Amino acid sequence: MTTLALRGIEKRFGDFVAVKELDLELRSGEFVSLLGPSGCGKTTTLRMIAGFIDPTAGVIEMDGKVISSPAGSVPPERRQMSMIFQSYAVWPNMTVEQNVAFGLKLRKLPAEEIRCRVREMLDVVQMSHLAARYPAELSGGQQQRVALARALVIKPAVLLLDEPLSNLDANLREEMRFEIRRLHDEFRITTVYVTHDQAEAMVTSDRIAVMNAGRIEQVDAPHTLYTRPRTRFVAGFIGRTNFIDGVCNGSDIVFDRFAVPRGLIENGEALSGKVTFSVRPQSLTLVRNEAALSGRPSVAVTIAERAYLGEFWTYVVVPKEGSLRLRVTAPPLEVYEVGESAWLEIDPRQMAAIS
Repeated sequence: MTTLALRGIEKRFGDFVAVKELDLELRSGEFVSLLGPSGCGKTTTLRMIAGFIDPTAGVIEMDGKVISSPAGSVPPERRQMSMIFQSYAVWPNMTVEQNVAFGLKLRKLPAEEIRCRVREMLDVVQMSHLAARYPAELSGGQQQRVALARALVIKPAVLLLDEPLSNLDANLREEMRFEIRRLHDEFRITTVYVTHDQAEAMVTSDRIAVMNAGRIEQVDAPHTLYTRPRTRFVAGFIGRTNFIDGVCNGSDIVFDRFAVPRGLIENGEALSGKVTFSVRPQSLTLVRNEAALSGRPSVAVTIAERAYLGEFWTYVVVPKEGSLRLRVTAPPLEVYEVGESAWLEIDPRQMAAIS
């Protein structure tokens, strides 16, 4: 299995710095996503890993050997990597079977071995029944399965995926996220996946590297990124959140119209001065009657806005005599009217201090 390391990688295009001092190491068989908005440098980073462009500074290593540096790089065809593009890039004049066999024929493998490996791979991606079809006769999801099969059948050391699901509709994207993860669990190929879709990254990845303006802001497992973001950018990019400013005052952290004991917040005793917290909507709970409160920190609020999204309600609430606006989610049967009064409970265990 293969380890991949990016050490101090930088890429400049004239005066523009696309990637800045980037460090990232992938363990053997790990699936890591580069996640961020358009223009953050994630695709440029992937292209450097693939060998399509050379870094301006830093090195890329595979199994301890330098494959990219400003002094020169190993050509893409000698890197033992497969890449899957947004546009699928399947050959329109070849059948499904021929597309999958293409890389094996280039490697001049025996015909019987090619037939066996192609047949096995088509079974894995559930495309055996369409082996004789041409790409024009396939759906987008089926074409993407062909691209996956073609990339995996050559048994690459590293698999690279550049926003491979962005051309699919919502239902197919959801299906293919799980399919990509299933295939990774089966083959355990070291994988780098580029996407701007946080749901894709959360479903597929062992770890996610959130990129912003050419830099990695945080690298962590999906659950850690969501529950313990370190920066305002990461907290806002990974899901919806509320940003709440508080001031440390003795044993409490004081917010607009309510306070939370330091001891209830992770590392609360180490905080000082003014602190900003990321508070997810689902970590806040609406309660109709004060008598039903559980004892957690709470504040009286008024319902300012609401929207029904089928699986849940999303409410915007404002503390009484306060100016803070907080977004809260609630189950579909918990219906509040705009202007109605309620109590809002805060779970301190789910409050994350950010920089």
